[in-house]
Amino acid sequence: MKLTHLSSHIAQLLATVGVAGIALVGCSKPESKTETTAQASTTTTTTTTTASSTTTTAAASTGIDPNKSEIVIGTTVGDFGDMVKNSVKPQLEKQGYKVRLVEFSDYVRPNKALADGDIDINVFQHKPYLDTFKKDNNLDIVEVFQVPTAPLGIYPGKLNDLKQVKDGTTVAVPNDPSNFARALVMLNELGWVKLKANINPLTASKNDIAENPKNIKLVELEAAQLPRARSDVDFAVINGNYATSSGIKLTEALFQEPSYAYVNWSAIRTKDKDTQWVKDVTNAYNSEEFKQYAHKTFPGYKYPAIWRENPATPAAASATASAAK
Repeated sequence: MKLTHLSSHIAQLLATVGVAGIALVGCSKPESKTETTAQASTTTTTTTTTASSTTTTAAASTGIDPNKSEIVIGTTVGDFGDMVKNSVKPQLEKQGYKVRLVEFSDYVRPNKALADGDIDINVFQHKPYLDTFKKDNNLDIVEVFQVPTAPLGIYPGKLNDLKQVKDGTTVAVPNDPSNFARALVMLNELGWVKLKANINPLTASKNDIAENPKNIKLVELEAAQLPRARSDVDFAVINGNYATSSGIKLTEALFQEPSYAYVNWSAIRTKDKDTQWVKDVTNAYNSEEFKQYAHKTFPGYKYPAIWRENPATPAAASATASAAK
């Protein structure tokens, strides 16, 4: 009886283990399609997150804006382009950015290219021009920092001395409104024309000429054409960047504008003003490395106000003007 009873218990135990074993085998069925997709999705998300994290980490390690690896800078041909090629670009590339320079031969396309997103930042214009251009063309762009600027000057043409001015003297001048105004102010400083009292010197026009005692004939041309026009006129008022890009030394100027209101600025799209890459470009243009380059390469230029290097009164220019009157 005891053996029979023990055998019965063993049989029940084996039966129980067998059922449990079947149940465990049943739990090991293949994954469903839904479960496989879910796992794949999780893996993809993890991979994407890891890649994104790696990119951000790489950007941080090189010290660049994680959202901006390439910076496209637009300038006019000449000194502003040279500043990028010889100092600014190497600095930014050392930091980790890729930098591309686009050079323009006029004052219209750089701002339109900026607004259209073809370039990221431009360097070529003074603030009065920028303010007028963006208003007239309804562009959402804004100035950021100043750059070393060659002053506007009067250069010899057929005549090589300011004292040779005579009745009917021809003077080539820039035809865009802001630089034309600058030319008029210079001629007023020289006493060749007399402007009306209390006019805005930044917006002076022909209508603001009160007297023209020497019967000066103004020949209005595109700024880039002024260096080539010297052989056809008595004198030419030439923008500094076009003078230097044409091989004309600033020291050849017979007179330079005394005003510091026309030191040039960079410009960007307004939406970019708080980005890290803009701060990095600003720092490159104000670095000690760039200052040393500018001092060596561009003597006679007017420097950004933040550098605190411009004399309060350009005495040499004033003395030249007085001697010419």
